[in-house]
Amino acid sequence: MFTYLLALLPVLLYFSNPIVQFFSPSPPQIRRLPRPQLNEDLLALEAANTTDISKYTCPPNTYRVHIFSRAPLVLYIENFLALSERSHLLEISEPLYQPSTVTHNAGETTSHAPSIRDSEVALVPRTDTVRCIEDRARALQGWRDEVWIERLRVQRYRAGGHYAHHFDWSTGRGGWGRVGSFMVWVADSDTASPGSEEGDGGERLEGGGTEFPYLKGKGDRRWCRFVECSQSQEGEEGMEDGERKGVVFKVVPGNAVYWENFMADGTGRGYEETWHAGLPVKKGVKVGLNIWSWGRIE
Repeated sequence: MFTYLLALLPVLLYFSNPIVQFFSPSPPQIRRLPRPQLNEDLLALEAANTTDISKYTCPPNTYRVHIFSRAPLVLYIENFLALSERSHLLEISEPLYQPSTVTHNAGETTSHAPSIRDSEVALVPRTDTVRCIEDRARALQGWRDEVWIERLRVQRYRAGGHYAHHFDWSTGRGGWGRVGSFMVWVADSDTASPGSEEGDGGERLEGGGTEFPYLKGKGDRRWCRFVECSQSQEGEEGMEDGERKGVVFKVVPGNAVYWENFMADGTGRGYEETWHAGLPVKKGVKVGLNIWSWGRIE
């Protein structure tokens, strides 16, 4: 009998994990509610006839996408914005800036809290150029059903400006929420004003990176173009520690990071790895563009 048990032990070990998973209770599925009424003031709703593009023609997309993480999905996008688009955003946002606020109670109230969020925000009008940026962000996500782009917001951070660690999603109530986020960099100097050109001079930006403390870093030194690395990581031997926990994306005007906020398993759970911050600006001015996608959680 003892011999039979010894022979059976490897079989039990081989199948133990699937068996445990089979008999373990599954995570509770989200209790879905009917779609809330869409707020046309805050969402960039498409026209009823989405095939009618006679009003504006968008340039071809020339960006390059690198997969940084698969769970959560995090994409690094080179050349998401053209220089002309960045100049346009700087121009239209200049007269619209207001102090940024912090949202409380699942979006019910807001307050001005510089210790948490110290920046200026501009809700930009939907010009033809802005609509092309919206279309680009929508297409990158595969034109998902019941997902809409929120109105675009330009954020300006002067010296000392920052945004403390936070989630972009506050709740997945009823199966609806902010499902995806873009952080797009528009400018990185104190010449970040209408009409400025690349290399105009001015005080160059120091600090201001976007930090994800729970996201795994990458072991390939080629990522050091886009993320902060130590000198040893940038050396010819590559990064020493392989995957590390925590990453800071550099401010590179025109480039962007996109990430998914919720797990696609029907539970409505958010990824803890999307906990992030806009680190303090030490010198210069940082201008960023927030593109958020709101809709049905998968």
